[in-house]
Amino acid sequence: MAFFDLRWQDFLDIFIVAFLIYRVLLLLVGTRAMQLIRGVLVVGLIGALANILELRSLSWLIGRILGAFIIVIPILFQPELRRMLEELGKGHLWKVGSDEKGIDRRAEQLAKALIYCQSQRIGAICVLQRDTSLKEVWRTAVLLNADITEELLVSIFWPGTPLHDGAVVIDQREIVAAGCYLPLTEKTDISRWYGTRHRAALGVTEMSDAIALVVSEERGEITTAVAGHFSRPLNEAQLKRLCNHYFSYENKETNFMERLREEIQQQWAGSDKNV
Repeated sequence: MAFFDLRWQDFLDIFIVAFLIYRVLLLLVGTRAMQLIRGVLVVGLIGALANILELRSLSWLIGRILGAFIIVIPILFQPELRRMLEELGKGHLWKVGSDEKGIDRRAEQLAKALIYCQSQRIGAICVLQRDTSLKEVWRTAVLLNADITEELLVSIFWPGTPLHDGAVVIDQREIVAAGCYLPLTEKTDISRWYGTRHRAALGVTEMSDAIALVVSEERGEITTAVAGHFSRPLNEAQLKRLCNHYFSYENKETNFMERLREEIQQQWAGSDKNV
């Protein structure tokens, strides 16, 4: 079909399809489904290259893999697909820009919950899921898929409740699960003052790119674990900035991690000056 044969409806059709794909991808940003889409694209590119080079065996294998994805994706990613459809039902498909109010609310609620636990010497551990899926951690726990609120988090960690000993896994939109049991670090050179909760925080950050926030009931301190290392105790302002950075979708690889390292380095520098 020549260019001059295109109708104005064709341009409108292309624009609508491109807009729908763009908005759906925005809804998937920060979820495990986005990682799957990247993987499917890579497999598709390999398949296209195999067809061009006439690699018949590889083309056949890639075709079977892509066919299996059609069945596997809805099964593995039911929570993400359900949430995406809920967002579509709420009209979020047509909204432009980030949900700044929701970001601020989630960051504030998480920070307030941890600060309250600190003031009451209530032990707590919150794991912030990033690009690496923590399904192996929360699949046997109590799935919540609930809004992030101070009241819910405090009630989970309140002494004597069924879930207070486990960790809470949070993604950038909700509390995924509670009562999660984390793998303990295999390090032997850490301080003897670190108990099971802190060793679990180190363990989960060693196996993934997650961030763990720990409230010590013995010392009344809030620390963060990243890549198998602890920060110095965080003050309220630093905790709030860290939470805001996480929920603001600025944690795409380098940018967020650089900000987090700067926060930790500033804390170390400030502590050294006060000595």
